[in-house]
Amino acid sequence: MKRLSLFPLLALFAPLVHADDAVKLVDATKVADIGSRRELFVDDYLIDRLKGAELKMHKPAAQEVALVCDAPWEGNTSNYFKFFADEARFRMYYRGSHYDENKKPVHPEFTCYAESKDGLSWEKPKLGLFEFGGSKDNNIVWSGKGSHNFTPFKDANPKSPPEARYKALTRGQGGLNALQSADGIRWSLMGKGYVITDGAFDSQNLAFWDAERGEYRAYWRYFTEPKLLRAIRTATSRDFLRWENQADLTYGDAPSEQLYTNAIEPYFRAPHLFVGFPTRFLWRHQQVEPLLMTSRDGVQFKRWPEPLIPITAPKDRDGNRSNYMTSGLLQLPGKPNELSVYAIEAYYTGPGTRVRRFTFRTDGFVSVHAGNGGGELVTKPVRFAGKELTINFASDVKGNVRVEIQDAAGKAIPGFALADCKIMAGDAIEQKVSWTNGSDVSSLAGQTVRLRFELRDADLYAFQVK
Repeated sequence: MKRLSLFPLLALFAPLVHADDAVKLVDATKVADIGSRRELFVDDYLIDRLKGAELKMHKPAAQEVALVCDAPWEGNTSNYFKFFADEARFRMYYRGSHYDENKKPVHPEFTCYAESKDGLSWEKPKLGLFEFGGSKDNNIVWSGKGSHNFTPFKDANPKSPPEARYKALTRGQGGLNALQSADGIRWSLMGKGYVITDGAFDSQNLAFWDAERGEYRAYWRYFTEPKLLRAIRTATSRDFLRWENQADLTYGDAPSEQLYTNAIEPYFRAPHLFVGFPTRFLWRHQQVEPLLMTSRDGVQFKRWPEPLIPITAPKDRDGNRSNYMTSGLLQLPGKPNELSVYAIEAYYTGPGTRVRRFTFRTDGFVSVHAGNGGGELVTKPVRFAGKELTINFASDVKGNVRVEIQDAAGKAIPGFALADCKIMAGDAIEQKVSWTNGSDVSSLAGQTVRLRFELRDADLYAFQVK
């Protein structure tokens, strides 16, 4: 039986449909239902138009050296670091490896472990698990196959059994193995055989529990056909053993480049967004540099062209493979306004690889920026749930921000016009927006509206209706 199109039927009854109702029928499919989630301006998903303003990527600021891999079982090719928060401490896992002047391995590769209470000072506990040089007084947590790129995470899946509270993917001869642990220290294989076999795998391959979508997601190294470019592939799983929906990452109209590692994870303050720090390989000089990319579905990414941490950043990161970003995005105790990330330096040089901390402003990957001439952003139609609108912004001395709430057609809603908004200036991660009649926007919850932001010498990073 042939299916009938809905549009001819609507046309027949057009005289019975009020014009405003017809507009609502069309626009309903284009309205973004953001609820009360935090939205970052890392892409143009919610942007209808910009005038006198632009999206601006921000680079993290270099801080102190967090760790030096100078133990005899570590060395100058230690790499593929993984960081994550775990209740009252932070955990770090990494490859212990050392090459001589001829770039030959001095000892077997190991997976090493460190922990910290503040994310600044890191300790290497003596675990007593594996022997090196006749002693088990070391921080080796895994030895043998898979030590090259062992990448764990703490599983937040409420259905995960206690013995698999921590999980990891690690490379074997023919693919990726799945591992589990009850304490993050003692590990064992899950299931039998490799869980993912289609890929290259010789860099950091990772996975995590995506609570927003109720599934595991993995990212690993791949080579594209037929040009054999370094690339990143992804898949999803319900049980961490059977993986499906394999797909190569796409980047819109960004040029093809050599990309590997990925450092992708859901952003904890807005878990519907994925944030990644892939490595761009510069083959002429064998150098690497990290980039920023974000996604809303885990496959299609917005990728920024300029390096996030240039090889000129301090220090010793302009050599062969000396500028990888690590996997992990941390908010340290007592530092609510900044995010910590880590990157390596001094690869192939010195007594050991160094790991340096870098800091972003909280939510501060990308902003809508306007100079002293002023500018504005108008969002696409949205529906929200909540009572108070808050923004993450920073303005210069003479800068400021105002907000207007419009109806779907772009007309200011009485009481929420730009002229009614109290001027906001300064620097705040969560600034409550107020108008002449107060800050309560709950009367507009569930309606289709637009937000208009007026900026002068200011950066707008995110907003949320709480």
